[in-house]
Amino acid sequence: MLAATLSCLPLAAAIAGPPATAVHPDRWPSAHWPFPADPALEHKVAGLMAKMTVEEKVGQLIQADILSVTPDDVRKYHLGAILAGGNSKPGGALTADAKQWLALSDAFYRAAMDRHDGRPAIPLLFGIDAVHGHNNTVGATLFPQNSALGNAHDPELIRQIGAATAAEVRATGINWTFAPTIAVPQDVRWGRSYEGYSQDPKLVAEYSRAMVEGLQGRVGTPQFLDDAHVIATAKHFLGDGGTKDGKDQGDAEISEQQLIDIHAAGYPPAIDAGVQTVMASFSSWNGVKMHGNKALLTDVLKQRMDFQGLLVGDWNAHGQIPGCSNTDCPIAYNAGMDMLMAPDSWKGLYEHTLAEVKAGTIPMARLDDAVARILRVKFRAGLFTAGLPSAQPLARRADQVVGSPAHRALARRAVRESLVLLKNNGGLLPLDPRKRILVAGEGADNISRQCGGWTLTWQGTGLNNKDFPGAQSIGAGIVAQVKAAGGHAEIATDGHYTHKPDVAVVVFGEDPYAEFQGDLPNLLYRPGDDHDLELIRQLKGQGIPVVAVFLSGRPLWVNREINAADAFVAAWLPGSEGEGVADVLLRTRDGRIAHDFHGRLAYAWPRTALPGQAPPQFPLGYGLRYTDHGTLPPLPDVSGIHGEQVPVGNYLERGKPVHGYAASLVGADGDLVPANVSAASAGDGSLRMSAIDYHAQEDSRRLAWTSPRALFTVQARAPLDLDRQTNGDVLLVTTLRVDALPRADAWVGLGCGHGCQGRVPLGATLAGLPQGQWVRVGVPLKCFRAAGADMHHIDRPFELGAGAGTALTVFRVALGTDADQVVRCPR
Repeated sequence: MLAATLSCLPLAAAIAGPPATAVHPDRWPSAHWPFPADPALEHKVAGLMAKMTVEEKVGQLIQADILSVTPDDVRKYHLGAILAGGNSKPGGALTADAKQWLALSDAFYRAAMDRHDGRPAIPLLFGIDAVHGHNNTVGATLFPQNSALGNAHDPELIRQIGAATAAEVRATGINWTFAPTIAVPQDVRWGRSYEGYSQDPKLVAEYSRAMVEGLQGRVGTPQFLDDAHVIATAKHFLGDGGTKDGKDQGDAEISEQQLIDIHAAGYPPAIDAGVQTVMASFSSWNGVKMHGNKALLTDVLKQRMDFQGLLVGDWNAHGQIPGCSNTDCPIAYNAGMDMLMAPDSWKGLYEHTLAEVKAGTIPMARLDDAVARILRVKFRAGLFTAGLPSAQPLARRADQVVGSPAHRALARRAVRESLVLLKNNGGLLPLDPRKRILVAGEGADNISRQCGGWTLTWQGTGLNNKDFPGAQSIGAGIVAQVKAAGGHAEIATDGHYTHKPDVAVVVFGEDPYAEFQGDLPNLLYRPGDDHDLELIRQLKGQGIPVVAVFLSGRPLWVNREINAADAFVAAWLPGSEGEGVADVLLRTRDGRIAHDFHGRLAYAWPRTALPGQAPPQFPLGYGLRYTDHGTLPPLPDVSGIHGEQVPVGNYLERGKPVHGYAASLVGADGDLVPANVSAASAGDGSLRMSAIDYHAQEDSRRLAWTSPRALFTVQARAPLDLDRQTNGDVLLVTTLRVDALPRADAWVGLGCGHGCQGRVPLGATLAGLPQGQWVRVGVPLKCFRAAGADMHHIDRPFELGAGAGTALTVFRVALGTDADQVVRCPR
């Protein structure tokens, strides 16, 4: 099979890759690799490589995810690296603590260093996304997300956060973090905007060096990559923050000069600071995927910028290069990639890469260069002499390092410095803690919401406060300080207080998300859902002054909420130390101001919900202090967006198909009957639909089957490409209620054109649910792909069938990552 595959691949295309947009390396900024020539290091690398077989060398070029690789696999294939993806935990659990990470690290370390076959022992790189603290570990300190930290304008704070994060990561046996993100987001519709420090390239450049030095230690000092530091990764090279319409993994349709001036700003400082790895971007530049862009990866990054470290890929991103697949991509290696991240495709990639090296499709010189770069990083990091992860200094006292009081105090300081005051009419703030204070809103006592995505799980969803030992919600922090000062405070998320308060603090904002799940079509906040605005207005209508605390990963159009509140605070995603918000909102018990607002906007705040509108409502650098007096006049409350707004990935909402979709009942005889109404019946009576009340009148649909050949279907106006959502482990989530299930033959499916469909059995899952209870049932999109659906061409994003006598009521159908019950893919 390999020979056949290779024979079908034109040699020139395999070596040269896709045609590249013109690049002029001499126009790019230069950098300086800060390590002098090291003959001793080169001698060790050359000596080790002389002992390695081609098979062992190829193994070094591949990184596998812990859910798809075992220690025995590492031993057999001599893999160079493993990673833990956002949803990958030891044993497949939802979350993991330090002890579980250490046990896993030890198991993989022993496998990599096993010499019983006489082969060289080469330690593993173990990578993880520790992007706002060691955010994959229960009990860790969770710092504010990067878009919050940018508002602090404090590189030294960033350096300290990097050092604290490194210590907690190293204490769990892991030696490599995929951070910092030094993207410069220009369109905050991008779902990864909160991973960028600022839209200002100058600030990103300052933070880039500071975070690299915090994570790795300063080059030339004894602390550099010692046992308290980790390998850092500058990502994502290049232009991920400049894609058209802010689309994740999209195309940056910009000039070379814009790429240089804006998006490359953070890379020379990172290289000057000795960053050991750079991660290539999923995105494209003017139509060319970055993982295959030799001109930028090799001519610019490795030569012009003098980057001599390891260039690693992103999650199966090489498979998006034309002519490549997840398991076969010589183009990427020949373009300059040293290691490809093949989380669940690593074995096929190993086999194809080995064959291509032996066939000369990947030159031996390119292989040796990549292996040498990988080994140098491992030697510089001291991995050959570090020993068993659990026996290393910080790991021996992991319970004192992870979530330590010093780290939490630093995170609390970071919260204080990153808050931005946008409005303070009448000088309502700071609040007197001796008064009666109500804390309301869905974010009042919700640690998951204040942390955002990349928190314990990939999307940061499916969690509750019990999952965050040692952390504190914003509401709890306010209550603690108010009670200590002799005042009275209560938390009531719905605003229904027991005693009328003197003032209300309403905490609200975005639900957690990561990557493309957070992409937006415009800058509207919660389109079609005004319950946060109504809560503020409700309290104001009762004569209660309101302080609005807005949780978000990015600026959004919230002019109506700003107008409705007396004071408005952009709190971003502050992380685990919610009391940092109380530190700034409240006076001390003796009436002093202990902490003024410090933050100044690192992202301009929009005037309308249309991106790119000038001038902004609040410009870069805006931020009030308590010494600033004046009244913010009412802001324009016209968003600029017209028509019904529906969240991307929603297909059925409140029992009805959303704009752009249509629903039908398909009878046993195959005839279609429109189901865009409250009640309908298939022509042959095999399926009947009626309206049911859930949250509101007639907001869900009850489906009753008399024939197993009937089905309910939602059709898209134009075919959908759900491939990247499928690779990202996204679910099709149906909010439903089981009313009657006499047989276990229900199924859910996706349609992809005539004769194309992927069905997943649902009966066993539904049979285990209590009847009459609402539940969110999630089916991984990859299950539909495995069942035959073409995920590039989905024209029916929801189909539901069941046996005679079955009755199900459906409220909502949407893509997501949070479900009460997740269906396992059939084997």
